Amino acid sequence: MSRFPLFPEAASTLANSVDTLFFVWLAIAGLVSLVVAALIVWFAVKYRRGSKANRQMKSGALEEREEHGLELAWILLPLVIFLSMFIWAAKLYYVHAAAPPDAMEIYVVGKQWMWKLQHSDGRREINELHVPVGRAVKLVMISEDVIHDFSVPVFRIKQDVLPGRYTSLWFAATKAGDYRLFCSQYCGTDHARMIGHVVAMEPAAFQRWLTAGNEQPGLVEQGATLFRKYGCSGCHGANTSVQAPRLDALYGAQVELADGSSVIADERYIYDSVMLPDKEIVAGYPAIMPSYQGQIGEEDLIAIVKYIKSLRGPSGGDKP
Repeated sequence: MSRFPLFPEAASTLANSVDTLFFVWLAIAGLVSLVVAALIVWFAVKYRRGSKANRQMKSGALEEREEHGLELAWILLPLVIFLSMFIWAAKLYYVHAAAPPDAMEIYVVGKQWMWKLQHSDGRREINELHVPVGRAVKLVMISEDVIHDFSVPVFRIKQDVLPGRYTSLWFAATKAGDYRLFCSQYCGTDHARMIGHVVAMEPAAFQRWLTAGNEQPGLVEQGATLFRKYGCSGCHGANTSVQAPRLDALYGAQVELADGSSVIADERYIYDSVMLPDKEIVAGYPAIMPSYQGQIGEEDLIAIVKYIKSLRGPSGGDKP
């Protein structure tokens, strides 16, 4: 390498906060290490063999000693430091755990050994992700096979991508550029080749790229077609005679279950309802939903989930 980047490039709103936390931890760890090393050297020299240092405690000194300043400092000072760092790190984690409500959603499918990405308007990419600068981007991710890990070092983000479960992360690029995308979880023979690019573009340039040559229908339209193709509308449609839960305004609503508990209908709930229908039975409905495991691919299911998320109640409201 021609240069050693002591301070790696930071290209997201999260990056500088992570770097600050990291370097403060590094400074604290370095200071503690230096103090311990200095004490080791000092004790080794002072109490070396042949030195005249007094190694004996005066008689009765242990019983008469009432000062505990050293012990209290040794206990309380590290406690305060580590609790402060924990609170700082936890706050940073929670700020970044939930994407802003207006974040642009992009769906990601990890597969040995590539990244497949799809924008809400239907635009597809492989091993390349185009995003606008200055806008929050939420990635909803799942794996078709083994555990992968979506990692963009310049954004200081990484998130496991799991089979059978949606995970998500979000970021906002702060400057235009072409940045490397890695899988940072060993996933098989060609793991090292599972490399891509994140291309951050100015908003106007991104919009031109997004609409240029895109003949694919949007994810909602794809989901509506697949919803009918797989026979979902036969049971969950408005005029069906089958007793099945209605899906209007389902997403984000609280669902009462047959066991007396309740869950929020998020992406995970919709996914499990299709793949593992016996896992959470809706109260008041028979357990007749068949499993679609092995019949619906992850990309098709993403489109169906997106379609169900778009449904609104009969009166146009967002929630029942």
